[in-house]
Amino acid sequence: MKRIVRFILAATMLSGLFACGKENGEVVPEDKTPTGITLSESSFSAEASGASFTLTVTAPSRPSVSGMPEWIAVEDGTFKNYSITFTVKVTENKEYDSRNATCTVTAGSLSKTFTVSQAAAEKPVDPVPEDPVEFDKSNIDKAPVNSKASAEAVKLYDFLLEVFGSKTLSGVQSSMSHTNDFVNAVYNATGKHPALAGYDFIYLQFSPTPAGWSWKQDYTDISAQQEHWKAHGIISYMWHWNVPETEAIYRGGGTDGYGFYVPGAHGGNGETPFDIREAVKDGTWQHECILAQIDEIAITFKKLQAAGIPVLFRPLHEAAGNYTRYNPNGGAWFWWGRYGAKYCKQLWDILRDRLENHHGLDNLLWVWTIDVAEGFESAAKEWYPGNDKVDVVGADIYENNTGVKTSQFDFINKVTGGKKILTVSECGNIPEPGANIRADKPWSWFLVWPSADSNGNIQLTPDSWNLNTLDYWRQLMGSSYVITRENMREL
Repeated sequence: MKRIVRFILAATMLSGLFACGKENGEVVPEDKTPTGITLSESSFSAEASGASFTLTVTAPSRPSVSGMPEWIAVEDGTFKNYSITFTVKVTENKEYDSRNATCTVTAGSLSKTFTVSQAAAEKPVDPVPEDPVEFDKSNIDKAPVNSKASAEAVKLYDFLLEVFGSKTLSGVQSSMSHTNDFVNAVYNATGKHPALAGYDFIYLQFSPTPAGWSWKQDYTDISAQQEHWKAHGIISYMWHWNVPETEAIYRGGGTDGYGFYVPGAHGGNGETPFDIREAVKDGTWQHECILAQIDEIAITFKKLQAAGIPVLFRPLHEAAGNYTRYNPNGGAWFWWGRYGAKYCKQLWDILRDRLENHHGLDNLLWVWTIDVAEGFESAAKEWYPGNDKVDVVGADIYENNTGVKTSQFDFINKVTGGKKILTVSECGNIPEPGANIRADKPWSWFLVWPSADSNGNIQLTPDSWNLNTLDYWRQLMGSSYVITRENMREL
């Protein structure tokens, strides 16, 4: 009986166990496949000298990394148990601006990003001595940097050198880029014309404007320049260099989608991502574009050369952009300065080579604008193309006074080692020439930036530089220290 009971109990227990297994099913191993991407780090910060980091990624399938700029390299690892470790290498940053990048890790349809930031290189110790270089006119270079400069260009240079230190040329910038509107406005108010007339290739993509437009722009028409030159005036050109935002815009041949500000520098207006690093590189569409545009301005310069007219040419102005007035992020606000001095100086060389050697233009004197600002002294030499590539060096000065510009004069005189003619290449309120000359801080010329009302009429006394009163204009244009077109000699 006991045996039967034991058997029944044992059978019952086995039956219970068997029934339990059927009810719950067999035990299945846990699925450890990740459902997303996990990164060991979401950001990396590198010193200017460079760095190497490891990034461990967990993902359901083998991941890849993309979106790296040229200064970041990612080395692969072994993908095992849904995990892989990448090596992120950051090269040395030789520029004076920090840089940032966002890279993407992708596995199938999943993705996740990480950021890399790198400190800027330290600015070199200022090689310029603390004591200012004394102004000594005898040290200034005696000839233009172009050894093939035309006779007219040499005469103009000789004249600038002759009067530098004792006289200042009066000058104004046209408001409509290729007319004498500002020159004539000064004459109407003072009875005398400025000696120097400034023009700008800012509307190059619109030239010539289509028929029926309410305003006209045609850089092949040099009648305004000939008028000024024949009356013994001097011609100056600059270039707010508009470039296309994309290759499609460039190929399309339209006039929209152009700008010269870097992204974020001007509230979205007139901004362009155009990359100077690509523009100075043979074989890129950006390089093709800038050469085509240089060829366009060459047409104007050739006409002027054929007419025997020399030109003061001031391209790539305010390249370093060391203010925050227009770019809240600091740094350059024009595309030609966005990636530092190295590429900007390469572009200067391309300009000179294309205009002088390719187009045979020998009527140009080259003017460079040095950005003068507190804390920028150590980098000024880095941006300067060099005494062998520049004829005249200018400072753009916008201050709420008309006094002696001692700090600016000493600053750029030091950078050039006292070898160059110096000028106020742009200004609002006009630094009083007599006071500057008597203080031994002379300027070759001043160039007043234009201001116009809503109807496009020149404002001689705008609110923005209200120290340029009518009385002050008349005083300046009648000063024995100031050269007007009326007391210019024929060159």
